[in-house]
Amino acid sequence: MEIKALIIDDEPLARNVIREYAKNIPSLIIAGECADAVCASQFLLENEVDLLFLDINMPKISGIDFLRNLKNPRLVILTTAYSEYALEGYELNIIDYLKKPFSFERFFKACLKAIEQNNLLSAVNKPLERHNQNSFIFLKSDKRTIKVNIADICYIEGLGDYIKIYTQIQKYISNLSMKKIISVLPSDKFYRIHKSFIVAIDKIESIEGNMVKINNVRLPVGNNFRNEFLQFIKTHLAE
Repeated sequence: MEIKALIIDDEPLARNVIREYAKNIPSLIIAGECADAVCASQFLLENEVDLLFLDINMPKISGIDFLRNLKNPRLVILTTAYSEYALEGYELNIIDYLKKPFSFERFFKACLKAIEQNNLLSAVNKPLERHNQNSFIFLKSDKRTIKVNIADICYIEGLGDYIKIYTQIQKYISNLSMKKIISVLPSDKFYRIHKSFIVAIDKIESIEGNMVKINNVRLPVGNNFRNEFLQFIKTHLAE
């Protein structure tokens, strides 16, 4: 199983070391690189990653402060020249702590821990995926676990590390990703029309230009989704 990682380090040389080391681990994919926490925050809003290689001493926002404020924490391996942050890092549930300069052997050992943990998390989530043909799902929302009938869902909006599920009379906020929620919904009943929107096919009222109307709300069709979505609609068009 592949594991996607983001490198967050203000030193180009340090990023290069991790990038070159990663080439020797086939299951480790470097999805991106950022020189500071601001860039990393934006990247994580737009991309799914499993693992962060996170430096501590960075401009504007330190790696530790960035980690504390992550709403949906990923697996984290701290990479730093400062050993005094090790204890604080482990209190924030990091996978490992690499003190610069580190060898490939030490890097490989840390990555194995991350890969193993990622596989365990995936195994835990599989029962939910296997039951994606059920008529309902359970969500963690507002410190509660709630049951949502799939037939009641009109559309879903992505909000960075969270999603908002809209029914005809209610809405729920949960800390799932768009990738995760689409995997547990019946693929023949829901369609992703935008990086931030998933719609229930049977709730579509009309389509006009680049907008889909559902429950009197107009949702945009993203450029990257438009052609595929229109082709899907065409296959169901009565002529």
